[in-house]
Amino acid sequence: MTALAAAAAADTTTPGGFLLVLAVILPVIAILAMVAFGPRQTGRLAIITIGAGVAVAVAIVAELLRTEAALGFVVGNWQPPLGLALGADGLSAAMLAMTALVIAAIGFFAHVQHGLDPATRHGRAPTTFWILLMAIWSALNAVFIGEDLFNLYVALELLTFAAVPLVCLDGRAETVAAALRYLLFALLGSLLYLLGTALIYGSFGTLDIGQLSAMDIQEPGASVALALMIAGLLAKAALFPLHIWLPPAHAGAPAAASAVLSALVIKAPFFLILRLVLDVAPPGFAAHAGQVLAIFGAASILFCSLVALRQARLKLMIAYSTVAQIGYLFIVFPLAAGTGTLPPWETIAWTGGALQLISHALAKAAMFLAAGAIAEAFGHDRIADLGGFGRALPISATAFGLAGMSLMGLPPSGGFVAKCLLLTAAVTGGHPFLAATILAGGLLAGGYVFRIVERALATPAIALVAARPVPRRLELAALVLALAAILVGLVPLQPLGFLQLGRIAPIPLGMS
Repeated sequence: MTALAAAAAADTTTPGGFLLVLAVILPVIAILAMVAFGPRQTGRLAIITIGAGVAVAVAIVAELLRTEAALGFVVGNWQPPLGLALGADGLSAAMLAMTALVIAAIGFFAHVQHGLDPATRHGRAPTTFWILLMAIWSALNAVFIGEDLFNLYVALELLTFAAVPLVCLDGRAETVAAALRYLLFALLGSLLYLLGTALIYGSFGTLDIGQLSAMDIQEPGASVALALMIAGLLAKAALFPLHIWLPPAHAGAPAAASAVLSALVIKAPFFLILRLVLDVAPPGFAAHAGQVLAIFGAASILFCSLVALRQARLKLMIAYSTVAQIGYLFIVFPLAAGTGTLPPWETIAWTGGALQLISHALAKAAMFLAAGAIAEAFGHDRIADLGGFGRALPISATAFGLAGMSLMGLPPSGGFVAKCLLLTAAVTGGHPFLAATILAGGLLAGGYVFRIVERALATPAIALVAARPVPRRLELAALVLALAAILVGLVPLQPLGFLQLGRIAPIPLGMS
């Protein structure tokens, strides 16, 4: 099946299509139940919903493997452009599964953390956190399976207005200021995206991605609209130089909130940029946009890695690392440009970008949860004062080190395979600057990761003692995610047949 056929497949309801609706609706049902049953049941309802949501994500992956074709669902049987369509190919299903895993780990961490203080276990902050987490999960799933550009705008807005309050959940003045800065950038991005959507609709009379893919949208107005939409999404994705809102917002938020923001929330705008460039933009625009995005991606890797090396706080260092690591996602565009006979999703760069998308989410969530356990134990995250913390929190130190392996690109982690594929694509495709950037980014990541590993293994003159006992189960969530980031690197690549499902003719997954 060609790219156009894959996009058009979402305009019909397939046997497993109802699972896509469940992925979006389940968290919404949980929110309504939380409001109805009150704070004392909020945590329990969230855990039940997380279990059900993980099962739905697994079922979507299983259905895609069984049919070897994209899943689709037409809402109310109203065909686009009048109606809305949902669709999931291999990449969408992988994102749904990864999101479910990260949400489950973050939910476990938050459930344990909220239980450490019985007096506030059912208070306003935990209740608000669970409701916002469910809203974010629903919005993310809607982004990954949406096929209508305006419907995707609505999902992005839900994501923004659920993510911003998470930043200032503790109510401190500095986190409120960071949240307001985040909100301003997000609203600017929304305005640009919506303006581009209006121009697309005015020119072509449809916002359905499948129908737009089948059209010849070569006119200048379409290029202006796509440029506006991509610029707005870049503000939400925090790519350099539009990143200034992210470090204070993610570093100041509670650990569980930081994990979901850095691992998942900023992936949604990138996913939409990917769809616009691959499925909507004409070849000429896609080629030029890919070059520009790669330049900003390379700058993000180099500049923000250097800034991360200079940070005095652990969470702020991880936040700048987030901006640096998402730069790798944007250098994929020229590397996966494809040829006349080879579409982008059959290139090794496409597989490498997808693995970077997934392994970074797992590793970054693990890092923020480990940093949360450290701050919970010692009451701060000042790197200079954490000498020997590995003796008090060996699980958190191990989780941070394993996640750091993936960020650095050390074998056998998912980050190693992703960066190796991207480096190979850069060398064979004649992109020496991008190849050098990938290598330099790995070395710089090693610098800030080993800085923390050295602190964990240090032997200070006065032994570091935890100010507050932290149960081992609080640290397990970070360890599970870090191990998952390592295990992703053990998945056989040909390139990944699963990522091509719904994009090309059905193929056996064991064949290239």
